[in-house]
Amino acid sequence: MSPTIVIFGANGFLGRYLCRHLTRQGKQVVAIARSRSGWSGDGMFLEWDGKSHGPWTFALEGAEAVINLAGASVNCRYHPANRKRILDSRVDSTRSIGTAIAACEAPPKTWINASTATWYRDARDQAQNEWLGEHENGFSFDVARAWEEAFFSSQSPAVTRKVALRTGMVLANETGTVFSVLKKLTARGLGGTMGDGGQRVSWIHMEDFLRAVDFVVDEPFLDGVVNVTVPEFPTNREMMANFRQLCRMPIGIPSPRPLLEIGARLLRTETELVLKSRWVDPLRLRDAGFRWHYPEMRSALKDLLARPGLEGFFKDTSCRSVGARGWVPATR
Repeated sequence: MSPTIVIFGANGFLGRYLCRHLTRQGKQVVAIARSRSGWSGDGMFLEWDGKSHGPWTFALEGAEAVINLAGASVNCRYHPANRKRILDSRVDSTRSIGTAIAACEAPPKTWINASTATWYRDARDQAQNEWLGEHENGFSFDVARAWEEAFFSSQSPAVTRKVALRTGMVLANETGTVFSVLKKLTARGLGGTMGDGGQRVSWIHMEDFLRAVDFVVDEPFLDGVVNVTVPEFPTNREMMANFRQLCRMPIGIPSPRPLLEIGARLLRTETELVLKSRWVDPLRLRDAGFRWHYPEMRSALKDLLARPGLEGFFKDTSCRSVGARGWVPATR
């Protein structure tokens, strides 16, 4: 039988793409989420509440990998109820998966748990050691710390390799995502700098994110914390210039912090998502031999423009390499 990969949070943004990606590779995918809403339809679906054990625990037996992407969206206002929901959804799901893996007779080979690049604010320090980067303060960092503590403190068997993916902003041409929102703003002449424009942006093309997951699954000696971004971390000013070029829009009205605060309240989100600087160097991924198809934002945005939505993203793979280690430049 083909290897089984279990994906938690399978109906989320990353989960949907990962389910489609892995099934196209011939893997047996078990998709687990709170509801079928948003699920890509790839693999076998099992429902759970994000914290309780149930029939899904049997899917972990002998799995090649367990990938936990579960967690409530951070694109909301950070009032107390939402803060609790964001934190609990990550910690509870991670602990539940950990106890289920500990009870397996044939534990999975690898457990990959989502984390976030919000740990870092200065690449100069964390480039030396991905465990000991200069930490940020505040709610986002508190969530990241609790999330990883739940992951690494779980009493899973020693035979199960554990990897925390500290992932930057993943770009795909999907409605409601960063790419879609910034493209619309830019097309309306609102694609200027946000805040002072000096904040750094850690990002990765969806295709490289999927390949990085493949790479981690296939690399038996890679464990612990792995940063999943491209080596480039442009400023917000540079990123918005790339979007203006993509949209062929010569005008970009800037958005100072007070204006962003008003917009964030109207959109029920937080300015932190665009004003917080994230400098991340994917040192371990690079040193292990991973190579990016889209290491520069300009080429990444151009590629994604022609690949709208889940179906558009996967509609043509004839000119792209298959697998995590191959690197063949796109020919179109």
